[in-house]
Amino acid sequence: MAPRPSSESLDFDFAAFDRDVMATYARSPIALVRGAGCRVWDSAGRGYLDFAAGIATCTLGHAHPALIEAVTRQIGRLHHVSNLYYIPEQGALAAWLTARGAGERAFFCNSGAEANEAAIKLARKYGRTRLGIARPAVISAVASFHGRTLAAVTATGQPRYQQDFDPLVPGFHHVPFNDFPALVAAIATLDRDERTVAAILLEPLQGEGGIRPGDPTYFAQVRALCDERGILLMFDEVQVGVGRSGTLWGHEQLGVKPDVLTLAKGLAGGLPIGAMLCRRSCDVFGPGDHGSTFGGNPLVCAAALAVLQTLEQDALIANARDRGEQLRAGLRGLAAGLHGKIAEVRGWGLIVGVELGADQPRSAAELARAAQLEGLLTVPAGPRVLRLVPPLIVSAAEVDEAVAILARVLG
Repeated sequence: MAPRPSSESLDFDFAAFDRDVMATYARSPIALVRGAGCRVWDSAGRGYLDFAAGIATCTLGHAHPALIEAVTRQIGRLHHVSNLYYIPEQGALAAWLTARGAGERAFFCNSGAEANEAAIKLARKYGRTRLGIARPAVISAVASFHGRTLAAVTATGQPRYQQDFDPLVPGFHHVPFNDFPALVAAIATLDRDERTVAAILLEPLQGEGGIRPGDPTYFAQVRALCDERGILLMFDEVQVGVGRSGTLWGHEQLGVKPDVLTLAKGLAGGLPIGAMLCRRSCDVFGPGDHGSTFGGNPLVCAAALAVLQTLEQDALIANARDRGEQLRAGLRGLAAGLHGKIAEVRGWGLIVGVELGADQPRSAAELARAAQLEGLLTVPAGPRVLRLVPPLIVSAAEVDEAVAILARVLG
């Protein structure tokens, strides 16, 4: 279905925007101004089916009544006070998360990169104070993505994100994903003369690395190794947490629990929040060790609680699982008839990757632009993978509509 015009339109000055805003994104030439459910509209009144969802962030879609009500109520009462005081909404959010297996203690911040920074600092202090390591090191995976702050981008196993930002933060090492012998060999090398490895940081499913799921056998081996050596196992679930995988937490797909878990994106349905949760046994932070002015303020915590409660009340995790299976089945049906243009369809729940085949001449970015012209928003996950991450409220009819658009675009 082509983009549908709307009676609502407004003038938007693209040139003025480009003059005043840094060019840190290769933006699509549309200005989105309104949303409802799984649909958004641009300043020219054109409508789109949103399978980008703020990069896997708008859990409840756009203008959801539960989120509107929670934010309106809270901002009329108290929206920010800082962490110099107890914040009841923050305590309620932490209790919800810990009661459902995210960890035993929580720290709140504003983004996924900040959550991973908190995890990295925790790992370093844990290494020094609990393991006696003078210079603690963190191992992460090749093709991983952990954020764009300096430590998080160093942990990221993709050189293209690190280019021109030397000197990077020391103490990070990368090994191939899902390759246990390579991990064992790296630890042996790093710990040869003195112990250095304090933590292993992994995504249960690599998002920016091409929607690549973790191997349950590999993750079980890593868990056992960490238990044996006292190494922290840290999972970055910024993209796959909060129901998107078809389970509440992505690591449930693997049957392995972490010592440290990081969340963001979908946690407050599009409002800025991050969280780092850990077991009590590795909670080594004390007053002054870490902080965030805005992190966990009353407004964003009220929003997050509304998202999480709606997730349960409306059975949205089951919907993510069912609609994800429907989406992958539809895409695999396309692949069968496109003769080498789709190499693989993979993912969990409503995080789905379409890896382009050798016979598909266009890149993922080019196909995303073509889909946009047809009324579908998608996101590349690397040069040859198209990522589909709709809101968890997406309907069966909307999934079918997206597959029909992709049939035209990919063919």
